[in-house]
Amino acid sequence: MSNHFGDRLFEAVKSKRTPLIVGLDPVYSRLPAAITSRQDLNNEFDVDSAVDAIFDYCTQVLRVIAPMVPAVKINIAYFEKYLWQGIETYYSLISEANDLGLEVIGDVKRGDIGHTAEIYAAAHLENPEMTGLEDTLAPDAITVNGFAGAEGIEPFASVATKNGKGVFVWVRSSNPGAALIQDCSCDGQKMYEKIAAVVGEIANKPEHIGKAGYSNIGMVVGGTSPAETAALRKQYDKVWFLVPGYGSQGATAADCVRFCKKDGSGALISASRSIIYAYENPKYKELADAHWKKALEQAVIDAKLDLAKAAQDAL
Repeated sequence: MSNHFGDRLFEAVKSKRTPLIVGLDPVYSRLPAAITSRQDLNNEFDVDSAVDAIFDYCTQVLRVIAPMVPAVKINIAYFEKYLWQGIETYYSLISEANDLGLEVIGDVKRGDIGHTAEIYAAAHLENPEMTGLEDTLAPDAITVNGFAGAEGIEPFASVATKNGKGVFVWVRSSNPGAALIQDCSCDGQKMYEKIAAVVGEIANKPEHIGKAGYSNIGMVVGGTSPAETAALRKQYDKVWFLVPGYGSQGATAADCVRFCKKDGSGALISASRSIIYAYENPKYKELADAHWKKALEQAVIDAKLDLAKAAQDAL
């Protein structure tokens, strides 16, 4: 296996024949009754019960999706809610996903400068070597906030490269209110374009480029962002794009595949709630009645087909 994150992504997307990845955003109240009805897991106000239920659910989700997608994005916020027990669960799931052969993106959105950024980077990208943590793995990549500029990105990029990991810098988000700030113009450039230029300069440094031609430093650009953001694909040819917004947030397959290259590489299109809660969708009711995991599996299959068709239509 390559020790370069960009190369591993290229091979994983090629192997699974899809840019689709699944996001884990687990909320106890939305877990399937088959889990929450168990006597030891039926109390969302008891931390042991809630965390165990979420871990059970997420591990089952991982086993369903692992044969079909190249990566999983785990949102740390849904685990931080449960403080130290939630964090322990987050790291346990990273190990589970790694054992299943998935690339793991920790959606942590950290950001700072100087020594603080270096410590954040070490905490989230380095596998710990301390006694008692020998079996703990850091994710393969994390998301970071690029608002501080190069000084807030380079410490993460340096630690990532040293450890064969990756970084996705938040460039243009998918929420409707983002335009008020991120689309503001200054000196003829929009704010997200300025951030992208800083990320691109770092990403294009030779030490970050792998054999497949991609950097291990990528960008987060929402699928619901304005159509003009597609220009970033041509401007930053060596960059992987992490594209949230597909599914529940309203981005279509066509909105998202504009960040893929013609060979299908270059972008990871993330779907979270539309897949992990597929058993709530009336479309999958019959399958969900048999078992909630069947609905989830079909949702992944349908999303892959939807993205493949959009990619073909775009050629």
